[in-house]
Amino acid sequence: MLVCSNIADLVCEFHVAKLSSIKLINTPLCKIEVKGLKLAENNKFKLSNIFDGIIIPLILVLLIYVFAVYINVGGQHHILGADNVIAVILVSGFAEMIILGVPLVLGLLWNKWAGGAAGFIMGGMYYVASAGQYNGLFSSMGVTQYNYFGDVSMLFWIVYGVIIGYMAGAINNGSTNFKRMLLAGLSASIIISVIKAYLNYTVALEPGRQMAQQSWATDPLMAVVTNFVPLIALGVIVPILAKVMTWYGLQPQKHAAGY
Repeated sequence: MLVCSNIADLVCEFHVAKLSSIKLINTPLCKIEVKGLKLAENNKFKLSNIFDGIIIPLILVLLIYVFAVYINVGGQHHILGADNVIAVILVSGFAEMIILGVPLVLGLLWNKWAGGAAGFIMGGMYYVASAGQYNGLFSSMGVTQYNYFGDVSMLFWIVYGVIIGYMAGAINNGSTNFKRMLLAGLSASIIISVIKAYLNYTVALEPGRQMAQQSWATDPLMAVVTNFVPLIALGVIVPILAKVMTWYGLQPQKHAAGY
């Protein structure tokens, strides 16, 4: 209880419950000072705002353009070759890493429910985009018997996203211990890689299924690289990124001490 008795015959009583960010100062007018409140006029414009708001987005746009036009095997120039494996990994593998990386990092930093929900959204977007792309591609060549919206291996991208986010969140369970985060990330990524490779080999539509079977039959090493390396890399990179984010307090929740 705080009593302000500076003015004659006037007593102000303040019953303070929990004030973590407000400090009461005993002044003649009983003023309240709010700590940590940054006024708008103190938020001055800096050159770093230009870098964060303009330069970085433009660099990302340029990288996406280069990947799509010059590296993508289906791009206009495909400078690495029309069937170059490195180009496939850099483009298709990178896209998979982005789609599955978002639910994975949310599962590690937040919880299994956030990871699963993000995976449903990201996987659903990838499924719709990829199925539409392949339908358009085959239709442009006069082939109309394949409907990739009904392709189980394509539809399972929704499942991949949900599983990788939920599984990583359940295994990690809010811990910020790097070894546990790495274990959760790698476990979820490898399991998804196995499921994806199996479905591509067994239940995918004929063009994709034949391509997968031929790859495993003619060059098993290359099949292992293309099927497993991108997601294994994801299972290592994302925990490192998540750990760095915890150093700067960027996780969505506070974790218990001692992890």
